[in-house]
Amino acid sequence: MGRKAEVNVSKRSHCLNILNWFRMGKGGECFRHRQTRLKSVLWIALTCVLGSSTVLGKRVELAYAKNFSVEYFETHKIVTVRNMWRGSANLTFTYALVPRTTALPDLPVGMRIIRTPVQRMSILETVYLGHIEALDLYDELVGLANVSLAHDPIALEQVKIGYTKKIQEGSSLNIETLLLLKSDLVLTSAMGNPQFDAHPQLERAKQPVVITAGYMEEHPLGRSEWLKFTAVFFDKEEAASRIFDKIAKRYNELSDIASSAGSRPTVLANAPYGGTWHVPGGRSYTARAIEDAGGNYLFSDDASSGGLPKDFESVYHRAAEVDFWLHPGVHRDLEGLRSQDDRFARFRAFEIGNVYNNTLQSNGTGGNDIWERGVLHPEWVLEDLIAIFHPGLIPNHSFRFYEKLN
Repeated sequence: MGRKAEVNVSKRSHCLNILNWFRMGKGGECFRHRQTRLKSVLWIALTCVLGSSTVLGKRVELAYAKNFSVEYFETHKIVTVRNMWRGSANLTFTYALVPRTTALPDLPVGMRIIRTPVQRMSILETVYLGHIEALDLYDELVGLANVSLAHDPIALEQVKIGYTKKIQEGSSLNIETLLLLKSDLVLTSAMGNPQFDAHPQLERAKQPVVITAGYMEEHPLGRSEWLKFTAVFFDKEEAASRIFDKIAKRYNELSDIASSAGSRPTVLANAPYGGTWHVPGGRSYTARAIEDAGGNYLFSDDASSGGLPKDFESVYHRAAEVDFWLHPGVHRDLEGLRSQDDRFARFRAFEIGNVYNNTLQSNGTGGNDIWERGVLHPEWVLEDLIAIFHPGLIPNHSFRFYEKLN
């Protein structure tokens, strides 16, 4: 089947799904709800017939990211986010990005609308600071939560001089401050837990909140490609694509180098917190990075992309003879790690001194560049990991994020 035929089949299937959705409306729906459902169906079905247009800028082409998509139309863009947290496979969040200089197009009732290009942005997680640096969006950054966890020096300076406002003190959002900022966009992620998720509260406050799902991607480059997601709100798709193409090229070059290693050492990740050891799932981006660096991740047989809760005994049973141990909590030396639990010293990686943490760029207040630029640049992380597992493949390497616990 040719490419054009495949697209037509996919489009026809999409339209049939829409009609089925309409037919599945509850029999007790009132006429007004039925009308709203029909209007939404007609609007989406029209896109099936007419297709989309790229008049709003360079189209985003995704190679690795699976948890968002972008559609282009003559009057707006439609951004869809999926797989926001574990168990959310059937749930999506959809946003219409409409140029601020034009009238609103006819959109389905309840559609979340963001005016673009965004001029005032607030962020609830520091991971977006890597995007802000890459796309030079510091002027647009007016609100920042979790300032103590930030590493970016420019963002911290903007907070210090008052240009960027703190929008979270402790565990509570400062909704008053956020309202006064009049943000065009508020970026956050979610866990599917009402006790911790901020987006329901922000939506009740009529804030332009957008949920992201980069942390649920399975491939490090998939997480990195969320740079394009941020760029869409600022009409900077072309710049984001250029940056990402260089990242992906270097990552794949390094992965090819690691594939030439003659052996693959076993690797354990993370440490217990609150009595539970959350090891990365076998389909997580951490597991993929270890594999691409020439390591043998001990929980690679698991099929999940999130964290796996384990007790000490089950981890020790599998990892007692492990070659390398990564990310042992906040510890930066072996004695500190042993002080948390004497049993840690029983792991072979501890005994032979092969314990490494990604704390080299920690700033002392809780900020760590690995969660900002390191997320955007997995090729830098991968290079560190290859140098750990196979130092002969990258001689004279200077570590960016990882340090050995002594």
